[in-house]
Amino acid sequence: MNRDELVTTALAVADAEGLPAVTIRRVAQLHGVTPMALYRHFPDKEGLLVALAERLLSGAVVPEPDERPWHEQLRDVLGNFLDALRPHPNAAMLVFNGMVTTEPGLAVTERALALMAQGGMSVERSADAASQILGSLVALAIAEPGRDLGPDPEANEDAVRAKRAALLALSPRRYPHIVAAADAMAACADQQLYFDRGVDLIVTGVRDAARAETADAR
Repeated sequence: MNRDELVTTALAVADAEGLPAVTIRRVAQLHGVTPMALYRHFPDKEGLLVALAERLLSGAVVPEPDERPWHEQLRDVLGNFLDALRPHPNAAMLVFNGMVTTEPGLAVTERALALMAQGGMSVERSADAASQILGSLVALAIAEPGRDLGPDPEANEDAVRAKRAALLALSPRRYPHIVAAADAMAACADQQLYFDRGVDLIVTGVRDAARAETADAR
């Protein structure tokens, strides 16, 4: 039993049952040891959750700088970040703290801030934008329409059908656009397109903010 194995187990629990199910006691039970054995690796539950955040963020590959425009490079940074969160939506909220408490998080944050500065954004607005970007990416990861909510495929399909039926049951006179979009709102027809468009919207917003700030400074 080593630290990496324990973190892998904790992440599996979060994936299957949600973040509240991740405890020192639960992980210890799954390894057939007493909770005290885990305190050699983690000071407490919070330490275990920080390790989980670090594991998630370690999957966010930070590309090397290149000659492309700053916003295109930022798009790659954010896309890679989202790719790291997508397999683990139940644990995605952990990255809010992990961005400035783990080495992988700091690496992503530093690169994003550097690119926005390259685009002409001030330190203050870059910091604000970084927080807004993070919230948007986490929301994309956890709020994908129709995403699996548990290990039972039939239950997930039933949940999607129930959501679709509820939307279709709305008055088409009062909510014509919602009724028309019922299928798309109940489940993604194309997951990759959903995530790609989400990242594109974020980058477009940041680019427009940088342009506005540059124009105001003139």
